[in-house]
Amino acid sequence: MRCMSVALIFVLAIAPAAAAEKAAGKESEHSEKGDKAGAPGTNIDMPFLMAPMTGADGKLSGYAYISSRLTANSDVSANQVRDKIAFIQDAFVRDVNAKEIATSGDPATVDNAALQVRLLADARNVVGASKLVSIAITQVQIAPLHPSPVTAVAGQPPPADSPPAQPAKPAHGH
Repeated sequence: MRCMSVALIFVLAIAPAAAAEKAAGKESEHSEKGDKAGAPGTNIDMPFLMAPMTGADGKLSGYAYISSRLTANSDVSANQVRDKIAFIQDAFVRDVNAKEIATSGDPATVDNAALQVRLLADARNVVGASKLVSIAITQVQIAPLHPSPVTAVAGQPPPADSPPAQPAKPAHGH
């Protein structure tokens, strides 16, 4: 019995060290993959940002739904940034509505690099430059204002080689 209790104590003493070593291995894997996440507790996921997209003619062509993540320099700063999320989001909305977010050559593509610079500057103006390290745009979804039609144009007859439509047969028993 004494042997089992000594073994149990030994296992309980080693388990946290093994778990910490395993976690350190996973952390180094993430850094090798180029994950832009900061230290635990320093990442602040921002709400989706809806940015207007304009076509070559200058008219509204759709919206870009942008998800981003701010990284603070410490978990204390991250808490201070979280307290200001509404103000940061307001600055983001004002920015994307004041200036185009698309690339110069393709009005249907978001210029992520330029947008990151602008949004990070907006966030730093709200919370202070020293509290934020970076911003990452995690997802961009483009929704056109007038999606292209999937079906044939209404009123256009079917091709001549298609079989005529058959009327439905009445159900038996009535």
